[in-house]
Amino acid sequence: MSDLVCAKIIISGAVQGVGYRYFAVRKANEYGLFGYTRNLYNGDVKVEVEGERGLVSDFIEELKIGPASSSVTNLSIEWKNHQSKYTSFNIEFQP
Repeated sequence: MSDLVCAKIIISGAVQGVGYRYFAVRKANEYGLFGYTRNLYNGDVKVEVEGERGLVSDFIEELKIGPASSSVTNLSIEWKNHQSKYTSFNIEFQP
């Protein structure tokens, strides 16, 4: 039986305007994960991701690096219970 989890991740640094969200979508799709990413008003990027714990952990390691044009200075993770809320991984936009 797989160990399904959800993680809410906040990424800080030079992560807006550098293709970070598109990088996150590409990597999440490579790992077969579900959720979303969005820019926050304070300059951070938020990711909420669901999937198998090992794959989510590998995905988080990718997020720590980011695309070549980014510079990640901090990454915080809040682990949550898996809820099967998502059917894909997308970019969401602030209202």
